[in-house]
Amino acid sequence: MTEIDQKTQTELEAAAFRRLTKHLRERAEVQNIDLMNLAGFCRNCLSNWLKDAADERGLNIGKEELRTQVYGMPYDDWKKLNQREASPEQLKAFAQSPAGQQKHG
Repeated sequence: MTEIDQKTQTELEAAAFRRLTKHLRERAEVQNIDLMNLAGFCRNCLSNWLKDAADERGLNIGKEELRTQVYGMPYDDWKKLNQREASPEQLKAFAQSPAGQQKHG
């Protein structure tokens, strides 16, 4: 395995995160509940993880600011443009999933 210094590792992880958020912005038709049902996390989880990381470093960055970073626009705007009402099937799948048993987004 190739040795990677910590700075390079962090840069690679940051680049992967930026690519993931860009991909999710381009795939707005994929609903957060679908992500939760399939992967156990969603866009809101990503913004919450950013918030946790900021808090751990003593940075005073608001939750909505971080959601805007993940969504590429204010969260309320994204919801108005893209969020649909969850179907009964989606809600049932979520309730039965491990993700549905935990606090998320």
